Amino acid sequence: MSTAIAVSISTTYDCSLERAFKTPMLCDVTKIHTGYGLMPKLTHCTEDANWGKPGSTKRVFAAASPTFKGGETSMDKVLEREENKHWKIEVSEFKSWMLGFYKFVGVWDTTELAPNKILVDYTYTLYAKGILYYPFNWLFVKLFWKKYMVHVTENIRQLIKNNEPYLYE
Repeated sequence: MSTAIAVSISTTYDCSLERAFKTPMLCDVTKIHTGYGLMPKLTHCTEDANWGKPGSTKRVFAAASPTFKGGETSMDKVLEREENKHWKIEVSEFKSWMLGFYKFVGVWDTTELAPNKILVDYTYTLYAKGILYYPFNWLFVKLFWKKYMVHVTENIRQLIKNNEPYLYE
């Protein structure tokens, strides 16, 4: 049996629609996923030459942490890209035990409210096998992952403010 637990947050960015859309996926991911609590910081990616195009993938690596020995952590895949509107990505092939989770699906939707005022709706759905860990999965998603998403959106806000260059097309 498989379970899915979703969590969403919304925020606004004071920038162009293009900048709010591209920054989270096309900038340096190590400046977005900087570590948080037990979550290790990302260190680099490989096999990412086509990253950002639908169907493209990249291997993601993280530093050591109390819950991870360090090294390759997962595979990211772009499932959908609707320019200046919508991203859908999948994180899977986890290299460490993740409370029974086998994939995460993230959605980043952008809406222009006014010039340089962009609403972002950010949703993550975490998928786990088995019902045994469901209470822990639910607590992890609703208590920890939601706070982690806020941390990520604030890191993205800094990249936007600093006009961080895109690493990918």
